[in-house]
Amino acid sequence: MRSTGTVYNSAAFRAAVDAIARHTAKLQAHSADEGLERLLAQAPNAYMSAYDLLYKTAAAYFTHNNAFMLLQRADASKGVISIYPVCPSSVEFSPGSDGALYLECTFPDGRQVTFPYSDVIHLRRHFLNNDLLGDGNAPLYSLLDTADTLNQGIAASVKNGTSIRGVLKFTSLVNPAQVKAEKEQFVSDYFNPANTGGIAATDQRFDFVPVGVNPYSVPKEQVESVNRQITDYLGVGTSIVNGTYTENEFSAFYESIVEPFALQLAQEFCLKTGAEITFTAERMEFSSAATKIKLLHEAAPLGLITVNEARKLLALPPVKDGDRRLQFLNYVSADKADAYQLEESEDTEHGNTEP
Repeated sequence: MRSTGTVYNSAAFRAAVDAIARHTAKLQAHSADEGLERLLAQAPNAYMSAYDLLYKTAAAYFTHNNAFMLLQRADASKGVISIYPVCPSSVEFSPGSDGALYLECTFPDGRQVTFPYSDVIHLRRHFLNNDLLGDGNAPLYSLLDTADTLNQGIAASVKNGTSIRGVLKFTSLVNPAQVKAEKEQFVSDYFNPANTGGIAATDQRFDFVPVGVNPYSVPKEQVESVNRQITDYLGVGTSIVNGTYTENEFSAFYESIVEPFALQLAQEFCLKTGAEITFTAERMEFSSAATKIKLLHEAAPLGLITVNEARKLLALPPVKDGDRRLQFLNYVSADKADAYQLEESEDTEHGNTEP
């Protein structure tokens, strides 16, 4: 049975997971709980940044279909003081004597540690057959085997291309040591880049008999098709993996992959900490210049964004007093508009048409 560790050893699979994790790690945490928000925005623990925590969690989530984060609390009555990603090789759930559920983790080095499930952020993918865990990647194994076979075919093709290209046939009896020396001298003289003429010369001691080698070449389309099926399994397009995505492609990727992960993460933190929290991304950073300018042209006059928010959108540094909002004077609030229309209607009814 193939393990999830070998799944991650696939170049196509790892590249796709890396692309997802890199973008997911850009999520920004927002919460009324300032301590929790600070942990998730800066340093969740003594060993990693917020980016590292989200990257590692997302990578585990899309590789193993389960991801765990341990909430370390000062005591039962206080809030979270640190958050650690937990990457066990296997887990089991068991009820404790207190009636609570516990997570028994076995790590790659053989250590076994038990955590209260109430202190564990648990994210699941392909959540169907098991009551508590996401399902495995069994549907992916045949694709990975095919990809491995194709890669071996490419390697064999390269080796065949550099294998025997001819035979030196000696016309008289020669001892083995001399045969080896003559062969090495022949290769050194003629099978090297310095032999630009492409011509070899021999005498009556031996004949050179060329051997035709037609190595099998793996069709590029087959390799691309298999790799595309692997990335499709993760729900990410090739353009996201190689960074050639358009604005619309990134928007679709965010809504179908990053946003569901952020929603699940927010709900788990709310469930385990009691604090309302959201994870958002600066999606407009990936928009085209034309889209950003159009947004500023339409949103700024309505007072929807501040000066510094507009400058940030254009990758410009903030300025002093830039947190104020500007608005065109031609716009009026809905309440004032209703009052103005009511007053105008009353004037008309009383025959007052003067401005």
